[in-house]
Amino acid sequence: MTLLSLSISAVARDTATPPANDVTARFAEGGFNISGLRAIEVGGIVVLRGKTIDPAEVARVAEYAHNLGYQRVANVVGIVEAPDDEMIERRAERALASRSLDGCTFHIDSQQGVVHVAGHVQFELQKDVVVGLIRGIDGVREVKMELQR
Repeated sequence: MTLLSLSISAVARDTATPPANDVTARFAEGGFNISGLRAIEVGGIVVLRGKTIDPAEVARVAEYAHNLGYQRVANVVGIVEAPDDEMIERRAERALASRSLDGCTFHIDSQQGVVHVAGHVQFELQKDVVVGLIRGIDGVREVKMELQR
């Protein structure tokens, strides 16, 4: 009978994962139309994540990474359908008809999933309610508010 003996420290050393470094800031100047763009460098590979409606942006961000000096790029930026702005506006109007927002007035405009909300609220807390309700709508990428009290 033969026993297999391994040193735990040797096994742990072989399976240790290299440290991950967030390098997203290096991509800020690229002006990419990619929602939630993240760039993480792990063991010499830069992993790109995010979502866009433009397939050309996927190729452009990978090329930018190569120009920054990264030889190995894992580009997992997803291509999504363009948001239906009219549907987003209708859903936002319905969501903002909430009792907690009685007495408030809103004007809603959506452009490629970026929702602009203007109008008046009675209390500061209602601004947080508005943002929470709109962020929960499918297709919303960002909420920009111009609400007065």
